[in-house]
Amino acid sequence: MFFLSTNRLDFPNPALTDEDGILAVGGDLSPQRLLLAYSWGIFPWFNDDEPILWWCPDPRFVLFPAELKIPKSMRPLMRSARFRVTFDECFEAVTRACGAQPRPDQDGTWISEEMVAAYVRLHELGFAHSVEVWEGETLVGGLYGVALGKFFFGESMFARVSNASKVGFFTLVEKLLRNGYQLIDCQQQTRHLGSLGARAISRNEFLAFLVKNRQLPTQNWAQHL
Repeated sequence: MFFLSTNRLDFPNPALTDEDGILAVGGDLSPQRLLLAYSWGIFPWFNDDEPILWWCPDPRFVLFPAELKIPKSMRPLMRSARFRVTFDECFEAVTRACGAQPRPDQDGTWISEEMVAAYVRLHELGFAHSVEVWEGETLVGGLYGVALGKFFFGESMFARVSNASKVGFFTLVEKLLRNGYQLIDCQQQTRHLGSLGARAISRNEFLAFLVKNRQLPTQNWAQHL
């Protein structure tokens, strides 16, 4: 495991990640470090009482947008007017709702005040984005993540009513596909995302995709989505 200094903006080779998926400890959550991390397939994930932990697991769970599987049971809901989906209307509210979402086998949340502030700053710079799902004027679901090049790095999602987060996710994937996005990073494997078309690829394959992605410009979402 490698220890990062706040005085140097660098990361070790992601291929040196340990068997648990942890690459490094320390550093900071500055926009520059976060953008560097994501461009190399590295992301922060740590509890509030822990130092910053940087991960690059093997295998990596990803969704290629063209492989999205929308269950037949969801299609009528997608066509209905029950939910309204927006982008980047209330980013901070979405991150906080994700942090408050109860999750199996978790007593707390890794979305601390420090993490919220860091991603709000990335949002202000045009790299972090939110999807909001509304029922009437009430925010009932959503998700957020980071867009670089033609990749979207998903971070977290929440739902206050059944199927709200799914509607937001399906809408996002369809829009990403129309705008030429090539991959959605889901980070860790879940049965739910697997049922929607996500699959595991090796870390080496994921890192090879990133080599090409680093050469691509990042779109302005206000103009393209």
